[in-house]
Amino acid sequence: MSNGVAGAAPGSAELRAGFPIFARTINDFPLAYLDSANTSQKPQVVIDALVEFVSNHNANVARAMHTLGVEASAAYEGARAKLARFVGAASAEEIVFTKNASEALNLAANTLGAALKPGDEIVISVMEHHSNIVPWQFVAERTGAKLRWFDITADGRLDLDKARSENLINERTKVVSLAWISNVLGTINPVAEVAAWAHEFGATVVVDGSQGVPHLPTSVSALGADLLAFTGHKMLGPTGIGVLWGRSALLETLPPFLGGGEMIEIVRMEGSTFAPPPPRFEAGTPPIAQAYGLGIAADYLTSIGMGTIAAHEQEITNYLLERLASTEGVVILGPGLGASDRGGAVSFTLDGVHPHDLMQLLDGRGVAVRGGHHCARPLHDRCGIQASTRASSYLYTTRAEVDQFADAVVYARNFFMPKYVTTGRDQPQDQAATLKEGN
Repeated sequence: MSNGVAGAAPGSAELRAGFPIFARTINDFPLAYLDSANTSQKPQVVIDALVEFVSNHNANVARAMHTLGVEASAAYEGARAKLARFVGAASAEEIVFTKNASEALNLAANTLGAALKPGDEIVISVMEHHSNIVPWQFVAERTGAKLRWFDITADGRLDLDKARSENLINERTKVVSLAWISNVLGTINPVAEVAAWAHEFGATVVVDGSQGVPHLPTSVSALGADLLAFTGHKMLGPTGIGVLWGRSALLETLPPFLGGGEMIEIVRMEGSTFAPPPPRFEAGTPPIAQAYGLGIAADYLTSIGMGTIAAHEQEITNYLLERLASTEGVVILGPGLGASDRGGAVSFTLDGVHPHDLMQLLDGRGVAVRGGHHCARPLHDRCGIQASTRASSYLYTTRAEVDQFADAVVYARNFFMPKYVTTGRDQPQDQAATLKEGN
């Protein structure tokens, strides 16, 4: 694949030139995009691939035997093979395409849940995204299984000591479902350690990799996962495409999730038999162009190198933490500066300023962040706060964007809380000009 950035360093002008959105300005400020934990921006090579596919190869897969159908099927299955390589799967047949990570986690919950009964236990954590809480609540309500969860420590890590003292994972545990990286705290969880513990009791381990797979080198065997969910739009790919990886021996045992075309073997009015995985879990017309685009995104990330991307994000995240930590009124959630077990999502509170107000004022200065509970309300309740502001980086993030963000935070704080202006500390670089402009 020719992507025009072979060898380009993360954060470099050469790499960023391949992302057309970075030519934009917002309210006369350069766009500083720090919302990649929400969705990533797309390189031109992915955009071009989508246009090329729809323009020249558009057809349904596994049905039409004409030229376009063959081409579409080859593109779709080729993407499956690329994603298998990207996560270190044993074969392409271990990759199931869904419409997003939420659907992948629902697929996992519903199929694993079919075997649960009263007295069984499901273990998650208080830091999970709603997509890894609500499906398991549904399953527990339907089956009579009990839902239990890991607590967190004061510094935003899984409280493994408390979990072991309470025998959180035991002979009744049938499923453990855990985020690889928290989308709020940025904590990189010790998934392999938890998986080994769960496997001692024969439990199945589901990993929400939505914040992990796009940012870290991924090996499903090293993670110790039995099922791994992730989504395309957070890793430079299109929306409308997600992935559930599963060990082939496990997938073979799981019942269908949805009924429809292609997931069947034989259909009679008296009953039906079902195709083997992965078609068993891909009822109906799949997201064909989206899968192709995600395969191109995986090629792009591979061409840069996931280790190189991870190193860049660690450097940028530490710089962002450093800037925030020196700002009066800011309280950072999760592991702090220099922590080796944190990803690029940095959530914080600002004295006297609601995250929604801060998000809007930052947007007025060209800075895109997210304010709210980030689909993790139980975690915010556990932290004793209603909401937080989150800044999150990726391979295209620069120090200049972090500076623009950090200066905008100081400006917003001083705008809403004038008491800080008199301290003379941590003023934004353009404070005099911005106060005069009234922006």
